[in-house]
Amino acid sequence: MTKIIVASTNPVKIAAALEGFRRMFPEQDFIATGISVPSGVSDQPMSDDETLTGAINRANAAHEREPDADYWVGMEGGCDTHQGALQAFAWMVVMDAAGRRGKSRTAAYDLPEETARLVRQGIELGDADDIVFGRSNSKQQNGSVGLLTGDVIDRTAFYVPSVILALIPFRNPNLTF
Repeated sequence: MTKIIVASTNPVKIAAALEGFRRMFPEQDFIATGISVPSGVSDQPMSDDETLTGAINRANAAHEREPDADYWVGMEGGCDTHQGALQAFAWMVVMDAAGRRGKSRTAAYDLPEETARLVRQGIELGDADDIVFGRSNSKQQNGSVGLLTGDVIDRTAFYVPSVILALIPFRNPNLTF
């Protein structure tokens, strides 16, 4: 059984990592466990670079804390301003025991001004969504993307393609990334 350590205890992130690995490597059996580790960045990263740094830091911290796994996955959600709109996205970073690393970013989408205003005031996106939509702990459920799309795409479905893309170097070990 191949062991994946996800650098989060959020069930959405654990499920997305497990689904991404299963789809990319259907011939293997996986088990995914989440652990809480610091990102080393703001609670709500507000740039592409800060968000990627958070995902890298999480993957590294998970590796340090649980060195006996096969893979370590760091995921970090962030926001950045693009052409005047505040957008949400996430970075995925996967590391393996051989020292290889893959990374990928989700698509980005514009946040409504009601949510963006709260995030710009320093409120984390998940908390801002809960305020705007009258929810509780939506980031461990369907997330911002699920709330805004009516669950056509929930947070797990949003993350899975990027996990798959972050696994490209592991599917193609003879290529240099």
